[in-house]
Parts: sequence; C-alpha cells; structure tokens
Amino acid sequence: MDFKTWLASGSLWWRELVRFYRYRSRVVGALGTPLVFWLLLGAGIGKSFRSTPAAGELTYLEYFFPGTILLILLFTSIFTMMSVIEDRREGFLLSVLVAPVAPTALVIGKILGGATLAVLQGLLFVLLAPTAGVPLHPVQLLFVTGLSFLIALGLTAMGFLVAWKLDSTQGFHAVVNLFLIPMWLLSGALFPAAGASEWIRWVMRLNPLTYGMAALRELLYWPKPTAVEGPPLAVSLAVTAAFALAMFLAALWLVGQPAAEA
Repeated sequence: MDFKTWLASGSLWWRELVRFYRYRSRVVGALGTPLVFWLLLGAGIGKSFRSTPAAGELTYLEYFFPGTILLILLFTSIFTMMSVIEDRREGFLLSVLVAPVAPTALVIGKILGGATLAVLQGLLFVLLAPTAGVPLHPVQLLFVTGLSFLIALGLTAMGFLVAWKLDSTQGFHAVVNLFLIPMWLLSGALFPAAGASEWIRWVMRLNPLTYGMAALRELLYWPKPTAVEGPPLAVSLAVTAAFALAMFLAALWLVGQPAAEA
C-alpha cells in the first residue's frame, strides 16, 4: 500500500476514536454494562459457584473477570461498528469509496479504530483485576493487551461484515443479539465447559471465542497455570489469530466487491 492509503487509514482510525468518545452514552454502555454484569452476577451467583478441587478456592467474581473483559471487547466492537451504518446514511462511506484511495483504507481505518477503542475500554477494566483476586503484573498486562487486540480485531471485523450489509441500527442489534451475544455466552465466560451438556461442549469447541477466552485466562495468571481447564495456550493463541486474520481478510474482500453498495 502507498503512503496515500496509509494516510487515509490513519485519518479514519483517528475519526473512529474521536467519534466514539464524543457519544458518552456509547462509552457508558460499552464499559458500564459489562461492569454491572460482573458485579451483579458475581454477587448473585456467589457461593452457589463451585470450582473443582484442583482449581482451589476460586470465587465466581474471579472466574467471571476474564469473561467480563471479553464482554467489554465485544460491546465496544458492536458500538463502534454501528458507525458504518450511520456513515452510509450520511453519505460519508460513498465519499470515501469514490475518493482517489483504495477501499482498503476504509477497512483498515474502521477496523483498527474499533479494535483500538475496544482495547482501551478493556484495559480500564483489567486494572480492577486485584479487586477480583486476580494478580496483575506489568508483563501480564503487556500480554493481555496484545491478546485483547487480537480478539478485538476479530470481533470488530465481524461487526464490520454484519454492518456493511445492513441499513438500520435496529437490524444490526437484532443480528448481534442472535449471533454475537450467544458466541460470548458459549465461550466459557459464564460457565466452564466441564459442567455443560455434551452438545454444548461441542458448540463451545467450535466457537472461536472459546479459545480467546481460554488464552485470556491463561495470560492473566501467567506464568502460573490457570485454575480452569481449557485448550493449550499455543492452540488458543493460534485459533484467535487465525480468526482475527480470517475476519479481516473477509472484510477486505467484501468491500472490494463491485456490487457492494455504500
């Protein structure tokens, strides 16, 4: 890609950041809702949660903490990609597509902007790790940041794919509630796979977010082993990276189609 494409991508990336924080309701929704989930579910389930003997004394607040990080990444990705629909209504997408820059700039700027916002929101919650009994050190924070970006990249690219074909935010929310939220529910964020039905365990194995969730748990406790059984860290990282790359390439392909309408 030439300098003009990177410049356009950078401008769109910055526009996503400024636009998101301009709408305080989106900031509150993306960060506040998962925080309320964590507090209410953690306090509500509380002592009814039983960890395995090998896991030791693991409270539900601690177990649900990585799942809340994943939920923040998901919510922020959803809220940021709604801008694709809004930009189409305002004619902004059309002006970008007819500009003398490759459509690649639009995909890179939008998706990287959404992923950056998701990571920033997630890191604010990660800083609360000690309150949940999760140890937090600078090296862990660095690893978690890198992994969060991979997860956010895949989720944002998926949100872009959904939003690109829709013309209403209501339709976008309907698809999200039907598809993306169940992916989070079946990622191991709310309950471990070991206690689920056999068919649920199979769905969880096929869910790419399951591996992002497992890797997040591992890195939050690194170098100590996690208290929850899951796929190996190397496998989880490989699947998460492959998912992010696949979604990103799919978004590039979709925008490059001649039949795509802005």
